[in-house]
Amino acid sequence: MGSRGKQRGAPSGGRPTRLTRRGRIVIWGAGGLAVFVLGAGGVGTWLYQDLNNNIGSADLDNKLGEGRPVNLSPGSKNILVVGSDSRDGANAKYGKDLTTMQSDTLMVMHVPANRKWATVVSFPRDSWVEIPECDKGDGATSGAQRSKINAAFAIGGSTGEVGSAAACTIRTVEANTGLRIDHFMSVDFQGFKGMVNALEGIEVCPEQAIHDEKAHLDLEAGCQTVKDEKALGYVRTRYSVGDGSDIGRIGRQQEFMEALAEKAQSKLTSPSALYGFLQSATKSLTTDEDLAGIKPLYGLANELKGIPKDRLTFLTVPNYPREADVPTDRANVVWQYPQAENLFTSLATDKEVDKKKLTADTKNPVYASSVRVQVLNGTGVSGRAAAVAERLREDGLTVVGTGNAPENTRTTKVTYPQELREQAEALSSRLPDTKATQDAAAAAGVVTLVVGTDLDLDAIR
Repeated sequence: MGSRGKQRGAPSGGRPTRLTRRGRIVIWGAGGLAVFVLGAGGVGTWLYQDLNNNIGSADLDNKLGEGRPVNLSPGSKNILVVGSDSRDGANAKYGKDLTTMQSDTLMVMHVPANRKWATVVSFPRDSWVEIPECDKGDGATSGAQRSKINAAFAIGGSTGEVGSAAACTIRTVEANTGLRIDHFMSVDFQGFKGMVNALEGIEVCPEQAIHDEKAHLDLEAGCQTVKDEKALGYVRTRYSVGDGSDIGRIGRQQEFMEALAEKAQSKLTSPSALYGFLQSATKSLTTDEDLAGIKPLYGLANELKGIPKDRLTFLTVPNYPREADVPTDRANVVWQYPQAENLFTSLATDKEVDKKKLTADTKNPVYASSVRVQVLNGTGVSGRAAAVAERLREDGLTVVGTGNAPENTRTTKVTYPQELREQAEALSSRLPDTKATQDAAAAAGVVTLVVGTDLDLDAIR
């Protein structure tokens, strides 16, 4: 069996908040929250137009390129939500030597065709992934590279243009998940603070004192109401809480947004509070052209409000510290296979994810480095095995050798001895339309990959 280890935990850092059905539905993004409150408040036409003009839009179609994933479940929607960490203007104090736009939070909400459930998937920003070529917004194109997933927003946004930043992030998410992204929403720091301040703050209950210079945060232990810089610092803090991972921060952000949604539902009864809240939310919001405007956003929120609270699921992409594969890398995480691929496949085919089963399946990850694989060329094309082997090494797998298969084949195959079933499944899940098959004649201690002519190198996860 391969080397195994426990996934890093996600300390809460605060008291969980129970929400009404409607409150839970709107926490996925400031835009959805704003338009839901707008509809509930019954505001006049003048305010509708005022808020509608606040929302920025970006043309993405000419930046996304060819070869995008196909939507396998017509009628379903995948919405990319980015918390933008731009360091321009009032945001400049939140980072040093950062000259490009940054993405602080990244998630995808899958809305099924039948609108009876929904799943929100958070992507740790330290996820080590392949970032494809991207339009940088200045006429130049960046080269494909491996980096943290949040670097995609910075690469595309090198000129400060949200559309290019979003397009590069969409290309990266699509390339690494196989999901077709239909819409995107971006919300920046300043809008978040304005929303919290309009509600006169949100109560948090850290179990331990938090002192984080990077997040500009000093909080004593115990329940207290935070707003303005402290609210922003609370959802940004990382290294001074728990194990210092981005996974823990995701948990705190989700709890905080739950509390924000609950308070918005109960407190926004005065016109001034409602106006301030919606102004902050909409001014900080940029979407794709089809979603830009109060009417389409409200229509989307309307589609979601009938979803039962027990059918709205929040997940984080299964992952483990990259240090398990690359001892010198203590800063990043890699996605766990086959569980991550199973999650993406379920959403792509519009199947509801069983969170309890997913959680149970991810408790003992098979590290990529524990997968010992020999790569055989079954294409008849010289150098094909070497190219695939190099890609697998980049993904952390241990390639023990390359060679030619006994005969050429169209179909890529993975075979394994009985004791390496989990390692073989971890490998085959990275290859499109490839299943692992046990072979009594297989060499002991090694998984064998026969590369067929159907294997697209760029499609390897």
